[in-house]
Amino acid sequence: MAEVRKLQSRLDELESRVFGDGGRRGKIADDLIKLQAALGNIASKRERIKILYKKIEDIIKYLDPQYIDRIAVPDAMKLEFILAEEQFILDQAGLLEKVKSLQPFLDSEHIKAVPGHASKLQTLTQIHIEQQEKSEEITAETKKLLEDYNKMILLLSKQFVQWDEMLAQLEAAKRVKLGAE
Repeated sequence: MAEVRKLQSRLDELESRVFGDGGRRGKIADDLIKLQAALGNIASKRERIKILYKKIEDIIKYLDPQYIDRIAVPDAMKLEFILAEEQFILDQAGLLEKVKSLQPFLDSEHIKAVPGHASKLQTLTQIHIEQQEKSEEITAETKKLLEDYNKMILLLSKQFVQWDEMLAQLEAAKRVKLGAE
């Protein structure tokens, strides 16, 4: 708090130096007015200073970003630019009219209530993410089960083929034995 009072007193002191006390101009303001009057007096007497002031106005005019456009691009060329972009301008105008016609929907209570539903949406998003993770786990588990099932079917098929071959050999041996008797 003492720091604020110190800064306030410093500000008051500077203001009194510049503007003076009790509505009276301060010494700095008086000196600036005298300086401005002296410069104006000198400028009015010297022809070179008048020329310099005129050149300053020209320089300011040349520094204007639109100055080059006014000089470099004649009005006829600007008209050609506009006519070349006529279809684009008309398309944009049509889109703006469409947005304007849809403005009542944007101002509806449902759209205005969206920020209030942000927390619910966040909760639903979290649930959705959890469900996606569970779904990926179930998919991976199902894939593993299908691979195991395919391996089991392959092994059973091989076993049946072996049993079929053994059975065929035994039947052939039995036929040979019965044919020999």
